[in-house]
Order: sequence, then C-alpha cells, then structure tokens
Amino acid sequence: MSSNPQQSTSSLPTVLLVHGAFAESASWNNVVTDLRRRGYPVIAIANPLRGLKPDAAYVRAVVDSVGGPAVIVGHSYGGAVMAEAVEGAANVKALVYVASFTLDVGESCGDLAAKFPGSELSSALQPVPFPLPDGSMGTDLYIQQDKFHAVFAADVAADVAEQMAATQRPVADNALTDTATAAPWKTIPSWAVISTQDLAIPPESMRFMAQRAGSTAIEVEASHAVAVSQPGPVAELIDTAARATAG
Repeated sequence: MSSNPQQSTSSLPTVLLVHGAFAESASWNNVVTDLRRRGYPVIAIANPLRGLKPDAAYVRAVVDSVGGPAVIVGHSYGGAVMAEAVEGAANVKALVYVASFTLDVGESCGDLAAKFPGSELSSALQPVPFPLPDGSMGTDLYIQQDKFHAVFAADVAADVAEQMAATQRPVADNALTDTATAAPWKTIPSWAVISTQDLAIPPESMRFMAQRAGSTAIEVEASHAVAVSQPGPVAELIDTAARATAG
C-alpha cells in the first residue's frame, strides 16, 4: 500500500470538494456526510481565495496527491478554480459545478456574474485593505454580516447563516477578475446544480454556462448556499456523475 496519506483504497473515486468565496470547507459538511455514507472517500479542500492562478496551483497539488480516479466539485468561484486546476489531470473523470462559474478561456467570474441581471452580491460587499509581502496593498472582499443571510444563504436557518457570516473567508478582489486559461469541460464530462433562488450568481447565467458546456444540469429551489440548505440533491448529483464515469 502507498504511504501517501491522500491515496484512496476504495473502489469508488475520491470526491474533491472546492469551496468558493465567502465560504470555507465546513460549508460542505452535510454533503461530506452523505457521500461518506455512500462509501466515497472525500477531501474538502481549503481554497486559498488569493487569485485564480495560485488557488488553482494549490488545488492541483491536492488533485495530484490522490491515488486513483477523482471527481472534482466546485461551488461558486471554486468552480473556476477547479477547472483551472485540473487541466491535463488524467485522474479527474468528472466535473460537478454547484451554483458555480463554468468559465471559458478568457472569461472571469465577474464577467459571467454580470452577464444576466439578478445578482445582489456587489452591493453587499465590504472591501478590507491588507498589506502584501512586497509592501503594496491588496484588497479582500467580505459580505457584510448583516446582509449575508439575505444575499448568500436566504434558505438557511438564521442561526446557521449568522455562523457562516462570522466564519466566512474573504476573497482577494483580483480573484474575481482573473481570467481563465483552461476550459476542461470541453473534454471532461460535467454536471451542474443550478440554484434557482440564487442572488449571487444569476440563475440565467448558470443555465447559460451549463448549456454551453453540455453539462447534465438539475435545478434546485435554493439560495447560493445550496450545499448547506439542500445537501441531498447535491450529493445525489455527485454520485450520479461518479457512477456515470466509473471505469
């Protein structure tokens, strides 16, 4: 047996979960529980949220550490990161986009968020400057805590949404304007969850991206935090993707 701690000994593929901006790995908790009950090895990756290129490099390191096939799942900005990360990764058998960006080469998350009306995210953001190692200043973006429930997680219980708001991880503003250099959905089968009550990414934008990518899509009546409020359909679609690409 390999000494690699990430290597799977299961006959099922490893499921890699990539959270997006204003979230963290625990946002996948109920999806992880469901998938593990089905027998899947699961890794919820800590997305750095520093920029598309460095984030993708980090995620790719985790992808490469997994022995055997993998299904990778991205939420929101995490979908852009996972796509950038898996270009040329032979062990990735399926892509699952969950209320996510499915970018083509040259596009940014900001481009697709603005392609159709309906997003209320930009007016809820709070910029926070921070120093960079070279002495210059960068800017992190947070969702204002008093707006988090309504804009990001309207169908999540209020006390849970308050915890999510307090533990949210900010995204560097440049990450949302960085442009994609890869579109692996052109060669890897893809699935998509479209959250129809989403106020962060307009549902019409998600439908456009899923149709363009040829993704097998389901629609769930949920907010942007669909993996928290509706983990069952999310896990079911991941299971479907894994079984459809097995072997």
